[in-house]
Formats: sequence, C-alpha cells, structure tokens
Amino acid sequence: MNRRDALTRVGLILGGTVVGAELFLSGCTNAPDKSIGAAGTNFSADDIAFLDEVAETILPATDSPGAKEAKVGTFMTVIVRDCYPEADQKTFVAGMQKLNDVCKQKNGKVFLDCTPEQRHDLLVALDKEQKDYMTAKKKDDPSHYFRMMKELTLWGYFTSEPGATKALRYVAVPGKYQGCIDYKKGEKAWATS
Repeated sequence: MNRRDALTRVGLILGGTVVGAELFLSGCTNAPDKSIGAAGTNFSADDIAFLDEVAETILPATDSPGAKEAKVGTFMTVIVRDCYPEADQKTFVAGMQKLNDVCKQKNGKVFLDCTPEQRHDLLVALDKEQKDYMTAKKKDDPSHYFRMMKELTLWGYFTSEPGATKALRYVAVPGKYQGCIDYKKGEKAWATS
C-alpha cells in the first residue's frame, strides 16, 4: 500500500483530513542536523509517557491491547518532529502544556496524577472543544492541539502491530480477492496490509 492510500484510509477512519497530510504525501524529513525540531520538539521520556497516557485514555485496553502497548506516544513524537510543519509542531508542543493546565484548573492536579475517570471526562470536554473550534476555524488558523493528539492516536494505533492484528481482523495472506463481503454489526473491521 502506498502512503496516499494509507492516508486516505486513515482520513476515512477519522471522518476528515489529517493535519499536515500534504507533508505526509511528499514524505517525511528529518530535522536538519540538529536533534531538536523547529519548535523545540526534542521530546523527553516524560513527554512520551504523557502522550502514552493521553492515547491510552482515548483507546484503552479492553479485549484488545490499548494505545500504550502499541507505543503510540513514541509514534506521535516521531510524526510531529519529522513530518509536521513548524506551526503545527509549536501548536502540538504548547498543547501538551495546555492539556495539563486545563487539567489542573478542572481537577487540581496534572493529567498523570488524575484518576482514569477524571482523565476520560477531561478528554471528552477537550474533544467537544476541538470540534467547536474546528467548525468555526478559518483557513489560516492552526488546528486544535487535541485534534492532532486524537488523530495521531488513531493513526498510530491502527497501523501498529497490536492495533492491526488484535483490534482489527487481520489475515497476513488473505487468499483470493473478494470485492464484497457481508458485514455484521459488531464484527471487527478488516486490517489492510
């Protein structure tokens, strides 16, 4: 599968477009010779742990592995650092701090110190906020930081080995092509390779 097809499918999963998709289509590039990206995107182990917890709250472990097991936090940092334009990098990095600030205002403690229920409620509120923001946003306005986090969580999870093989139905060598297969409500979707 080529990148264009993969992005189209991820976009369909997300019900829209992926932030910075034009850069994904042209290819990712490493930050020039320095380890820090344009917006200071040299993510620490604590940043990755924080993003893993945000992702795990969005896609928790159930009968299939959660986002943390799929190492979605690491995936997010690579994509933001290597593929996002500078403006989106800045929005994402500032958004990590904003998420913690909003959490402190609402719960009196940082995100990592909150209960799973408090984390869930906070992310539900941020999801509503980002939907309202994206509806009213002008073309040149930056994307909402939580939208970026949510998109990267879904993309990273469903393209990871645990997400594709345990959350989706996966057949490494599917055999003959069947253009139309009946879908029964409640079945897992098929992973594509």
